Amino acid sequence: MGAVAGLLRALVPRPCPGCDAQLGREAGLCPACRARLVPRVEVYSPLWLRPEGHLVTLGPYRGVTRRAVRALKFGGARDLAGALGGALAAGVPAGWNVRSVVPVPLHSARERERGFNQAALLAGAVAASLNVPAVPALRRTRATGQQARLHAHERAGNLAGAFAADPRRLPSGPVLLLDDVMTTGSTLLACRDALHAAGVREVRFAVVAR
Repeated sequence: MGAVAGLLRALVPRPCPGCDAQLGREAGLCPACRARLVPRVEVYSPLWLRPEGHLVTLGPYRGVTRRAVRALKFGGARDLAGALGGALAAGVPAGWNVRSVVPVPLHSARERERGFNQAALLAGAVAASLNVPAVPALRRTRATGQQARLHAHERAGNLAGAFAADPRRLPSGPVLLLDDVMTTGSTLLACRDALHAAGVREVRFAVVAR
């Protein structure tokens, strides 16, 4: 399948999702856009209230990161997960001692509708770069309204009790919880609480964009 995809890219040039430059055989993003994916560790409200409130991110949801995330999430450009995930993994501090990567789950109905979970694709790429397993240890217990359509004060209530964790497949040690985009942090905190309730002691955060 990889050889076929490479042949199709060579025969049918397509624009880079980040800048519209024509791509050749390379997958995902052009070299110039890849160079703009610079990871950094940040402290971001409301996470700063908690000791584990540091997160690694590629920066604000704008420019190349915004266009790439939207192409992955809504355009079905799954090969972007490798470029974004690899860049994100490069910013994970060695001191975090990450032992597994857990994606934020979609509700099963929404995942069937989309055909994939973009956070799971990103988690796979990050985990491969860190040489640790990607583990779908979280599930949504109920459908929720889309966070982006809610006011900030409504988001935590929308997600209350919406996640459950099964840590039996997780290796011991810190977990890197991963999502594509963070707005207020409510989704990450709800997932973190579910992991804590299941006995996971240490949770770190990673998002492509905030």
